[in-house]
Amino acid sequence: MPNHTTFENKTYDEINIGDEATLTRVATEQDFLVFANASGNLNSLHLSRYVQNGDGKRTAYAPPLWVASLVSAIFGNILPGVGARYRHQTFNFGARCIAGDVLDVKVKVTDKLADNVICFDTEIRRQSDNEVLISGPAEIYAPAKKLCFDALKKPELMLETHPYFEELIRKAQKEAQVVTAVVAPEEEKSLGGAILAKQNGIITPILVGSEAKIRAVAKENDWDLDGIEIINQVDHARAANMAVDLIAEGRAGAMMKGHLHTDDLLRAALRKVNGLRAGRRFTHVFVMDVPGVDHPILVTDAAINIQPDLKTKADIVQNAIDVAISIGIEVPKVGILSAVETVNPDIPSSLDAALLSKMADRGQITGGVVDGPLAMDNAVDLAAARTKGITSEVAGHAEILVVPNLDAGNMLAKQLAYISHAEPAGLVLGASVPIILNSRSDGDMARLASCAIASLHHARIGKKA
Repeated sequence: MPNHTTFENKTYDEINIGDEATLTRVATEQDFLVFANASGNLNSLHLSRYVQNGDGKRTAYAPPLWVASLVSAIFGNILPGVGARYRHQTFNFGARCIAGDVLDVKVKVTDKLADNVICFDTEIRRQSDNEVLISGPAEIYAPAKKLCFDALKKPELMLETHPYFEELIRKAQKEAQVVTAVVAPEEEKSLGGAILAKQNGIITPILVGSEAKIRAVAKENDWDLDGIEIINQVDHARAANMAVDLIAEGRAGAMMKGHLHTDDLLRAALRKVNGLRAGRRFTHVFVMDVPGVDHPILVTDAAINIQPDLKTKADIVQNAIDVAISIGIEVPKVGILSAVETVNPDIPSSLDAALLSKMADRGQITGGVVDGPLAMDNAVDLAAARTKGITSEVAGHAEILVVPNLDAGNMLAKQLAYISHAEPAGLVLGASVPIILNSRSDGDMARLASCAIASLHHARIGKKA
């Protein structure tokens, strides 16, 4: 579409045979959800979370009439523009469109008839292979009057708030319940999260903390603790060490933070004797379900490493790739963020980004596709990446966002949570077992999703072992 604030239509007299108009559109699963809602076409083939191919991959196919409808955007906005009205349209359907395809839409004037009727050829091609998806002739009543109008911004719709977390919870329910040492669950949210995960068949909790406080919270909320093991320890530092002991003894396969300081929890995990060190730095990741984004976004590191050096950033990237694979992202796309998308010696984060990308090229970071430096806009928005002339597998498609430092990560994660209404699930990675690190402000969905992700990661670690 024209890149300006007003549209001006073309009247019948102004249109000539041979005139053309084009637009480009990226097909997303959110588009298919909107179409399903508007049309009532609930064919599950168009929603990847319900479709699984024989190879285990999930693919969302575009409703053919959604693809075909894109030609109307040209007729209504560009050629002829406002005042245009359909008389006739024939569609020939070719190759199928899937979520993520970039579509080139084109109309061309072929004839002018009486009664202000303009004849067009219409065509939609997939940009990656130039395959024709839709073609066919159209007849449009062109406007007789010249009109100019303000361009309308496309409305942003949020149909679901956390569909990916719901899917991860369903996946985790198919795995064996992971025994989880929950440290100091002595207030409503931390104890409630553990009980909720147990009720949903994701974890088997062992509660380590003040038994009197735990039972008081359970009684106040009418929660049944029958069958749940409680190990009484009122001192938080000692409770954290007892939880690590459970893991060292093989009695637990994950650890979960309750109502205690993160420092106390991690100090126990990092102890030299029978601790949870596994060869990499401990790093933090937020797995975020962002409304309107058709895949989870992982933000790292936003809670542990304050000003990480290059070696630590390599561990941050590798840990994030590992958990992304655990939740079903087959080959994670990693965007290393900086303020710019070119290497600038005066901006250290851009140098680190370039080095991390090269480390991935040389096999020092494995399992994902790594690219950087990328500014935030061209990491997540394909149009922004194209504007800057960036061509890569990651630009515009990043699933993992690696920030320069803790300040940036914390701000980004909280912006997504409080402005974009994302649900965040927090984990500590790099240990021998997943460590669930919830925030005091997290709601039930975030806590349940954190447990689900820990369960899936634990299951994958166990299979690899």
